[in-house]
Amino acid sequence: MFGAYGHTGRFVVAELLERGYVPLLSGRDAGKLRALAAGVPGAEIRPAPVDDPAALDRALAGADAVINCAGPFALTAAPVIEAALRAGIPYVDVAAEIEANVDTFAHFADRAREAGAVIVPAMAFYGGLGDLLATAAMGDWTTADEATIAYGLSSWHPTEGTRAAGTVSRDRRAGRRVRYTEGRLEYHDGGSTLLKWHFPDPMGTREVVGEFTMADVVTIPSHLAIPEVRTHMATEAARDLAAPDTPAPAADDDEGRSDQTFLVDAVVRSGTSERRATASGRDIYAVTAPLAVEATHRILTGRTRTTGVASAGEIFDAPDFLRALAPHISVELPGS
Repeated sequence: MFGAYGHTGRFVVAELLERGYVPLLSGRDAGKLRALAAGVPGAEIRPAPVDDPAALDRALAGADAVINCAGPFALTAAPVIEAALRAGIPYVDVAAEIEANVDTFAHFADRAREAGAVIVPAMAFYGGLGDLLATAAMGDWTTADEATIAYGLSSWHPTEGTRAAGTVSRDRRAGRRVRYTEGRLEYHDGGSTLLKWHFPDPMGTREVVGEFTMADVVTIPSHLAIPEVRTHMATEAARDLAAPDTPAPAADDDEGRSDQTFLVDAVVRSGTSERRATASGRDIYAVTAPLAVEATHRILTGRTRTTGVASAGEIFDAPDFLRALAPHISVELPGS
């Protein structure tokens, strides 16, 4: 577990322990690792700066896989992937940064495929869940005209890591907006648009920020023949994220989850036909843990469909994976 002491990392550590795995706690800050290990009986800590390959090699020695929860992933993904390749173990991360995920596909696809390695980026609420839903909605279609992922979040209290990653991404794209259209990523200076999205009941029609682009525009087109991929965000959540004084998420139950709720609505259109898959649950950071851990478990038990760099919908059986996430999320799939 690299970045084990972060907000999301702590949820992942708890999920690993719940499922019987022994997490090796790693990250850049030895003091934070020691503090976390105090609450994890028998935990081993392995501090490792990302700019120290030897330290990363020591951190991964004897591990079966590495889960990277340490952002900004523009800084951490490549060094930890390199270490995973040297160690000959699978790599999973929870990156929501569009450019970091593009880099992972661009820089490691050939090497990972040739080595028979498994690298799964964006195995998280953003990127992974939307990809699984769109893949399940796609079903037996080989192509579609467009896919839209609408995020109905009740609120969004960003973590320190989310804010840091957002700053890195904005700097990399020079403040421009990004979208996936006509089969490619496009950067532009246009403003945002408010739309009405008809979510399934009980949420109903809500105002969303159109083309509030998330990592799904990287993961979905990486394996599905869909030239237009859009993501929309509930205006309440978008405003929370944009406000500099929105506090970090606060625990509201014994598991440390906040009171945030979500409904993710994935609609795939081919001509005049539409297929929909939805997922609902609580706390986008907490629900990333079962996504990342279930992915790691399936990789280690051989329940994968390919090797190399692959997104969730390509490497896993999407409907089966989504159903396995109960009771963390509730899903509605085509034909269910």
